[in-house]
Amino acid sequence: MSPTEATIWPMIAHVALVFFLYILLSTRRVGAVKDGRARPEQFRENRDEPAESLVVRNAIANQFELPVLFYAVSILIYLVDADNPVTVAGGWLFVALRYAHAYVHVTSNRLRYRRPLFIAGFVVLMMLWVWLGTWLALT
Repeated sequence: MSPTEATIWPMIAHVALVFFLYILLSTRRVGAVKDGRARPEQFRENRDEPAESLVVRNAIANQFELPVLFYAVSILIYLVDADNPVTVAGGWLFVALRYAHAYVHVTSNRLRYRRPLFIAGFVVLMMLWVWLGTWLALT
């Protein structure tokens, strides 16, 4: 596998996380309705959503915030051939941190654990953008 192809795999792994979270959201919502803790109408406008599905919904929303910048930098690194083993490792580290962040989000949801994971992912992502800018400036 060339380094360029390797740049794409972390994005695919992140998409798998998003799909998993949507399945988990559906499972928790159906369970809440079956158990009588929620009515289907509550989900139409996302009002009074049960806590067990609300945390998943919020985790999904979070996957479309910072990760959007990850997709952009990954695609740009791919397009300008600025990838190398360090950028590929950075991509995988970012995605691993997103998995850990989502896990905390949908389980304990403790900010004590979630916040450092978010900050670490933010720093990794920022470093990828710095690398891209440096690469472009030097070529």
